[in-house]
Amino acid sequence: MIKIINFNSFGDDRGSLVALEAGRNIPFEIKRMYYIFDTKVDVSRGFHAHRELKQVAVAVKGRCRFVLDDGVKRESVVLDSPLTGLLIDSFVWREMHDFSEDCVLLVFASAYYDEADYIRNYDDFLLEVR
Repeated sequence: MIKIINFNSFGDDRGSLVALEAGRNIPFEIKRMYYIFDTKVDVSRGFHAHRELKQVAVAVKGRCRFVLDDGVKRESVVLDSPLTGLLIDSFVWREMHDFSEDCVLLVFASAYYDEADYIRNYDDFLLEVR
């Protein structure tokens, strides 16, 4: 269930660059991007799934821990590098924990915001996913 995408880094003595491209290293057309920052270290986020939406999350600065759950198995992964992305498919419950003080989490989404696509109750998620 954990699907990590490794991004190529291009750089020289001036610094580094990572190019993210829809349909190439982001495996869908990007309809929306957002970033999460200034999350308090003792705060957890997420606690939902999506019926259709797919996402790629990248910790461009700092780190956080994701817990992913497909209704059968729960797995945990730490994002702590701008060179790796976490692909989150539809019907995967996601939680985000253990944000570092400097964490900036960039998320690419396959669709525009649609509240009807969210499953915000874990028991409802289990009913739908099975």
